[in-house]
Parts: sequence; C-alpha cells; structure tokens
Amino acid sequence: MKKSDDNETKMIMEQTLDRLYARKGESSAWRFVLLVALYLFATGIVSVTAASGTAVNLFGNQIPLYTFAGVFTALANICVLILSMYFGKKGFVTSLTFLIVQIPIILFKIIMSNAITSIPGVFSNVLTIIAVCIIYFSNKKIQAVQKEMRNQAVNDVLTGLPNWYACTELINALIDRDIPFVNVTINLNGFKTINDTMGFDSGNLVLTEVARRWKTIADSGKTGTLDFISRLSADEFCLIIRRYKSDEDISNTISMYEAAMKDRFTVYGCDFQMSASFGYSLYPEDAKNINELVVASTSAMKKIKKESNSNHILKFTPDMLEDNTFELEGKIRTAIENDTVFYMLQPQFDMDHKLRGFEALARMKDENGNFISPGEFIPIAEKCGLIDKLDGIVFKKAASFVGSLISDTGTGITLSLNVSVRHLMMTGFTDEIRKLLESSKIPPSQLEIEVTESIMIESMEKAKHFVEEIREMGVQIAIDDFGTGYSSLSYINSVPATLLKIDKSFIDDINKDEKSKAYVQTIISLGHIMGLDVISEGVEDESQLSTLKEIGCDLVQGYVWGRPLPPEEAQKVVMESLK
Repeated sequence: MKKSDDNETKMIMEQTLDRLYARKGESSAWRFVLLVALYLFATGIVSVTAASGTAVNLFGNQIPLYTFAGVFTALANICVLILSMYFGKKGFVTSLTFLIVQIPIILFKIIMSNAITSIPGVFSNVLTIIAVCIIYFSNKKIQAVQKEMRNQAVNDVLTGLPNWYACTELINALIDRDIPFVNVTINLNGFKTINDTMGFDSGNLVLTEVARRWKTIADSGKTGTLDFISRLSADEFCLIIRRYKSDEDISNTISMYEAAMKDRFTVYGCDFQMSASFGYSLYPEDAKNINELVVASTSAMKKIKKESNSNHILKFTPDMLEDNTFELEGKIRTAIENDTVFYMLQPQFDMDHKLRGFEALARMKDENGNFISPGEFIPIAEKCGLIDKLDGIVFKKAASFVGSLISDTGTGITLSLNVSVRHLMMTGFTDEIRKLLESSKIPPSQLEIEVTESIMIESMEKAKHFVEEIREMGVQIAIDDFGTGYSSLSYINSVPATLLKIDKSFIDDINKDEKSKAYVQTIISLGHIMGLDVISEGVEDESQLSTLKEIGCDLVQGYVWGRPLPPEEAQKVVMESLK
C-alpha cells in the first residue's frame, strides 16, 4: 500500500482507537491562551496586593489588600497545574518558565523591600515546580502505556500486522461508504505440520516471515491497487484490495502475494517450501454485509485448499455455499464434543454511560484453533438442528460466570441470552431456564431472554405460552431485532416483554436521512407508550449516540462504548463500574 495513499485507512484505524479508548482531541488553543492570561492576571494582582498597606471596605469591614494575595496565588498555581496536565510539552514548558521566572522576582522584592512575608512565596513556587514536574512525567508514562494499548488493540502482537478487529473495522467502514473492494481470505498450506514437527517457535517464525513478505508488497504499491493485509488468527490472513479496474487487476494483485511464498523459508537451519490458498469475494457483487462477505471468501478458500492442485487462487461462486454447509456442520459437532464453543460478553449502557449488563455472544474455534465467524456457524447450526446445544453451552458458561460475579460483588448487572426460535419451542425449555437459575444463582430479575419477532410468525400461541412461563419466574424478556418483522404491533401487545431492541440496520442509517431517524424515534415512542425500555444495538459512533440521546433512547449496545469482551475483561468493566 503506497504511503501516500493510505491516509484513509489510517484515519479509520484512528477513529476505531478513539472509540475504544474515548480519546479526546488536542486541547484547543483558546483554552491554552485563556489559562496563560488568567495566570498573568492572577500574578499581576498578587504583585499589587502582596506589599500593599491599604484596605478595602467589604460589607462594612476593612480588609487589607494583602489578604487577597493568597487567593490569587492559589489561582495562579491552579493555572500552571492545569497547563502541565492537559497541554503536554507546550504546557509543561510554559508552566516551568512562569514559575522559574517568578523566583528571582520574589527574591528581588524580599531584598529590596525587606518583605520577609514574601519568603513563603518562594517555597510555594518551588513546591509547585515539583508538582508540575511530577504531573508531566507521570502523564508521559501513562501516555506511553496508552500508546502501547492502542497499538495492541488493532495490531497482531506476533507479526505486527493489523489484527482481526482492525480488519473488520475497515471492512465495515468501506461498506458504510459503499466503496467497492475485494475480500481475500488466505490460509497457509501445511502450517499445522510445521507446528507439529518443528514446534510452535518455528511456526511463529514462519508466520512472521510470511507477514513481512506480504506487508512489503502492500506497502510498496507495486500491485497497482490499494492493499491492506491483516492477520486474522493462527495461519489465516485477510487481504483487502481497493482501486482495481478489472478482474485482471484483482488476479494480478493476488498472484503477487502468492508468488511471495515461492522463495524458500529457512527456520533454524532448515529450508522448506510453503504455499497458501487464496479465496476471494467482491463487495457489493457477492455480498452486502461483512458476515456474508467473509463466508463467501472463506468458502472459496476452503474449496481451493481441498482440491490441492497447482492453482491456489479461487473466486467465490454461490454454489460453494452448499459444499461449505456439510463441512461446517462437522466442525460445529466437533466443537460441541470438544468443548471449544465459548462466549464473549458485549456491554450494555444507559445514556449516562452507566453499565446495565452484558449480552452473551457465542464464539467458536475449529480443531486448528482458527476462529469461525458467527455469521457462518449460527445459520448452519440452526439449519442442522444443533442450535439448542450451542445455546445451552453458552447459557451455562455465561450464567455461571455472571452468577459468580453477582454473588461476589453484589452488582445489579443483567445477563442477556439470545435464544433461537427452535430452542425456545423445544419441550423442556422453561425447565432448562429454571435449572440455569438454580445452578448459576443469578437472581431471576437479572436474567434476560432475547426473542425475535420471527418466533411469533412461527407460532404465536405456542411462543406466547413459553414466554409467559419465563416471565412468571421473574426473568426479563427482550424483543430482539424489533421492526424487522411483519407483525410488530400485534407482537408487542401479545408478549409480556420488558425491553425492545432496535436492530442495527436502523441505527446504521439514523443520521443519513430524516426518514430513518423518524422511524427509530417512532419505535422508541412506541416502546415507551407500552411501558418498555428501549435499547439500540450496533451503535458505532458518537454522532449516532448523540442522535439517540436526542430522541429519547434509554440504552445502547455497540462498539461506541464497548466491543464484545472475554470474561476477564468484562469483569474489569464491572469492577470499574462499582467504584
């Protein structure tokens, strides 16, 4: 990727980091000028009043002017402390200059006027200088740690390439802007053999060398396209290609990355050859969202990898999805048997950024440790009848963790569990929830079950019966993806729900036109009329957040305040909320 051309990508990454760490922009120049002026004004008043023998009449009392010197000295010190705290090196140098210059001025007054009462001012200045230095150098250490954290958030620690999170942020940004691009899923051939025979250290060296070669190509601009290479997990990488003019441009670009694998790899004195499988899909031709795009390119990659011939590059075609279904079903069954299904917790907040709770989200790895996208495995699990087992594993693990957290801390957070249509309709579902409450010790009022409108379309009476039984236990009910179905009004009247969830698709467009904003506002008003709280999911930036506050939304869930977190990080969020 040419350095002159990657400003847009860098901007997207910076915006991502800003959302993650709520980083504010540089303190404005006018604030700096205001503080400097205030400091000069305060020190000027101190100079006039400190040695004055006159008094002023204040509410009938004669008060000596010199008594005001201490007040304005404190004000001046506050100004320099703020300058050193919030204005970086510029503020530190300015503060230090002011304070050092003040010392000879005070000493001169003491000597010339025999103003012994000014001696404490010297000590005050020295102490303030020490405080300013401590603040500045402490801030530098904190900023260094923050910089490292920011880098780790979007960069792979081993290879230095952008990571999965950075890649998805870029893809979502390109989709939001409707910019055509190619998504290439890359998997190294024979990498497991290297790990098994030569050890993980050797495998890591191979990954580092592969990343170096591909990054060199991306940075050089020799492909003629705008390229972004990232490491997703283990031996899987992703290449985003932009600014291509034809299918030939795409093929030529991918071929350059393939050719980079032909040079021998040398690890601990051993030489060997490696190759990689490249599957690619196009936006918007092959898919309209990130999940579909990843599924498509991954399907193409797996197909070409399975064929094991001299050709290592394949474009996605729709018929590949059927082939992928059977393979993915096998992986889901294996993950369930091997207990490699796990969960992440995405925080939910009220509009004042107070933690409300978490939604448990299913995640999965295959036998090689590669992550499988939820957009891939959840539809297949529903199709092949494994979704209830998948739900059950996530429910038990998440409830056990959150139950312990509630017991240990007394926190009032809510755990939200997303149940599929099939799972809810199964005989014994209510007994499963009852046992879940007993084993996890979660108070019923702090457990929430999310159901979708499609449940009512499937079977209104049966679904209503199950939902009512769950509500009788004291468990909350959330209506998920509200507004995307066909029976919204009758649905909301029929279900004893406590919360409405507005689908991400509506939030994406909320600031694009007044119609979308009005639609979301109508849903919020409808929920409030029915006595329900309303949560918006998929809130990704401050502008969306501001609009939702304006139109009366109660709660938010999304990357703007919190991405899905592993349990240990979720626990830190809870502990922070209790301070």
